[in-house]
Amino acid sequence: MPRTVDTAGAGYHPDHQPLGVSGRSTYTGLRTQAECRNRGSLPGFEVMDQSRIRNVAIIAHIDHGKSTLADRLLELCGAVEPRDMRAQYLDSMDLERERGITIKLQSVRLSYGPWWINLIDTPGHVDFGYEVSRSLAACEGVILLVDAAQGIEAQTLANCTLALEHDLEIVAALNKVDLPAADPDQVAGEIEQVIGIPAAEVLRISAKTGQGVRELLDAVTEQVPPPSGNPNAALQALVFDSHFDSYRGVVSSVRVVQGTLRTGFSMQLMQTGATHGVQEVGVRTPSPTRVEELGPGEVGYLIAGVKDTSEARAGETVTDARRPAPAPLPGYREPKAMVFCGLYPVDGDEYLNLRDALDRLRLNDSSFSYVPETSAALGFGYRCGFLGLLHMEIITQRLEREFGLDIIATKPSVEYRVRKTTGEVVLVDSPAQLPAAGEVATIAEPILLMTIIAPSIYIGRLMDLCQTRRGRLDRMDYLSPERVELRYRVPLSEVVTDFYDQLKSRTRGYASLDYEPDGYVDADLVKVDILLHYDPVDAFSAIVHRSSAYAYGRAMTAKLYDLIPRQQFDVPIQAAIGSRIIARETVKAFRKDVTANLYGGDVTRKRKVLARQKAGKKRMKAIGTVDIPTEAFISAMRIPSG
Repeated sequence: MPRTVDTAGAGYHPDHQPLGVSGRSTYTGLRTQAECRNRGSLPGFEVMDQSRIRNVAIIAHIDHGKSTLADRLLELCGAVEPRDMRAQYLDSMDLERERGITIKLQSVRLSYGPWWINLIDTPGHVDFGYEVSRSLAACEGVILLVDAAQGIEAQTLANCTLALEHDLEIVAALNKVDLPAADPDQVAGEIEQVIGIPAAEVLRISAKTGQGVRELLDAVTEQVPPPSGNPNAALQALVFDSHFDSYRGVVSSVRVVQGTLRTGFSMQLMQTGATHGVQEVGVRTPSPTRVEELGPGEVGYLIAGVKDTSEARAGETVTDARRPAPAPLPGYREPKAMVFCGLYPVDGDEYLNLRDALDRLRLNDSSFSYVPETSAALGFGYRCGFLGLLHMEIITQRLEREFGLDIIATKPSVEYRVRKTTGEVVLVDSPAQLPAAGEVATIAEPILLMTIIAPSIYIGRLMDLCQTRRGRLDRMDYLSPERVELRYRVPLSEVVTDFYDQLKSRTRGYASLDYEPDGYVDADLVKVDILLHYDPVDAFSAIVHRSSAYAYGRAMTAKLYDLIPRQQFDVPIQAAIGSRIIARETVKAFRKDVTANLYGGDVTRKRKVLARQKAGKKRMKAIGTVDIPTEAFISAMRIPSG
C-alpha cells in the first residue's frame, strides 16, 4: 500500500524535483534517510525498487577533493547530524587524517529524494590503485573529479581508463572553481581533448563551498544507469572489502548481483567452500544500520561470525548454501607486487603477534603479500610485497599503530628475473636469494612505463632526472601550450628510493606521476655484500647497477662506521662485489693504557705488557662477535641504492 512521506524532511530539498513533485507526495518506496535506518522494522517491506538505486564511485588524482566532495554529499543528503560533522568524515584512520589522503575505500548509502545512492570514496595515489579497481567492480558509474586549477593529472587518466575498461558511465566535474587560480574553460578543453568528454557537459563545482554539488547529484541520477539483477535468482554477492572485528569476526562489504541476501539464512563462500549462518545484514548510512535483506544492486555489509581471515577475502562470492549459484562471480585479479622488503619484530618473542597482525591486515588490504623468511642478523620475520613505497610505509605504520608492534623494515628491493648458466630462470626479490656469481648468466630487471604530467617550463629538469635514473624517453606530448606529458621507460629499482621526492622537488610540486609495469630488460647488475668483521650481513646487501655499486658501498660503509659502537677489538666494515673489496671503514678498538702503572726499569718491561695485551686482543677478535644496535639497522635502511 502506498505511504505518504514528507519529501521536505531529512535528505530532501523542496527545490529538487526530479519526478515533478513538490511538498508531500505519495509513492511506493523509501524516501528519507531516517526510513533507511528503520528499514528492518518496516512491516511488509520487500526488495527495494532497483530503478531508484545508483551505485557510483568518486575517482580522481590525489588531492583533487574527493573526500571533501564526500563530506558535502553527506551534508546535502542529511546523512550526518551537523554537530557530528567533521572534515574527511569517511576517512576512519588517523593516518588518513594526518596525511590528508584516503588510504582505504569507504562506502556509504545516501538518500536523495526518491533515489538511493551507494557512494564509494576511493584513494587517489597510484600505490592504492587496487582499491580503485575493486570499488569500480561494485558500481555502474563514476564521478570523475578534476582540479580546475591543476588540470588533468597522471592518475586522472589512469583512473578514467580503468572506468572505461569496466564500461562505466562517467560524470565529469571540475572541482575548486572558487580558487583564484582556477581556469575552468581551459581545463574543460583539456578534458575534451584528452578524455573525449565534451567541454559543455563537464560540470563545475566547489566541494569546499558546496557550489554545484546538487547539480552533480542530479547528473548522477540522470546519467548513471540503475543496477540489474533478478531478486528471485540464486544468490550471488561479491565481497569487495573486509575488515576484522575483535568481537564479531570478519565484517565484509558486499554488492548483491543476483538474488536476495537475508539475515538468518545459511550462506556459502564459493571459493573456499566454507558455510556460515548469516548473523547480520546491514547498510552504512554512514553508521552501520541493520536491515532484513539486501536485493540486487544493493551495497551493504555482512556479518557471519567468520573467524578465519582467509575465508572472506576480497573477490569472494557469497551464495545460498541450500540453493547455490551455478558459478562464482569473476572476482578480482591478484595485484602484482612491485616493491619488496623484510619485516622483523624488534623483540623476537613478538613473531607470532606479527603473523596474526599481517593476517588481519591483509584481510583489510589484500594488495600486499607476505611469506616467512629468516635472517642471520634479524632472526625470524616475513618477506612482504607491496604496490609501492607509500604502500609499504602505510602498512608498516598501521602494524605499529593498530597492533602495537615494534618492527624493523629492511631496505626495499624489487623482483629480478635471473637466468642461470643451466638455463633455469628464477625470480629473486632479495639479495640473499641471488645465486652465486658463477651460476648467473644474465639478470633482468623490471621496467616501468612512467607518465609524467607537468608545466612545460620544467621539461629540462624532468628529463635530467629521468636520464640520471637510466630512463629512456618514449614519447612527449603537449596537452596545452603550458602543460606537457612525458612518457619514460625507467628501471623500477631507480624509482623505489627517492624518485617521487626528487620529482616534486624539481617541479615545485606541480608534476604528477603514474606508472605501469612494462616487462623486463637485461642489465649489468651486481650484488654488493656488506661484511662486518668479515661476515656478510644480508640485511645490508643490495642488488644494484654496476655503475652505482661503488657509490652504494662507500655510502653504506660510511654510515655503518658512524652507527656501530666501538668494541674491544678492531671491526672492519667492508663492501664487496664477489671477492673484490670496493670500500672499507674500520671501527677502532678501545685501547687501555696498560703501561700507566709502570715506572722506571728497562724498556723490555713495557714491551712484555704490550705483547700480552696484543695477544689478548687477538684471541678476543677470533672469538668475538659484533653487537649491532637496532638503530643501526633502521638508519642504514635509508641509504639509497644508487
